[in-house]
Amino acid sequence: MNYEEFQKCGARVTLSLLAGKWKPLILFYLFTGSQRFTDLWRIMPRVSKKVLLEQLKEMEEAGLIRRVEKNGFPPEVFYELSEQGRTLGPLLKQLDEWGDNYIQTKE
Repeated sequence: MNYEEFQKCGARVTLSLLAGKWKPLILFYLFTGSQRFTDLWRIMPRVSKKVLLEQLKEMEEAGLIRRVEKNGFPPEVFYELSEQGRTLGPLLKQLDEWGDNYIQTKE
């Protein structure tokens, strides 16, 4: 496989979009509905605000999530899955099931 083929490899693209310690967990929480930044930060174990914001920006740039500002004072910022992000549901469910199965075989 040459470099151009590698760049277009579907598995590589998918894994690069999901790469990162927090992205799968962020997506998991967003599948339950839109979340305020501060609520996401509170439910995520041991993630700094800076890292969470970086991960959210990367996923927004990739088109997986949307940042929504609700006008008010101060404005509230919510994050939600985009249409493209919602299509990851079956894949993430399969990964979860695979992980559960893997854990059971290791016990």
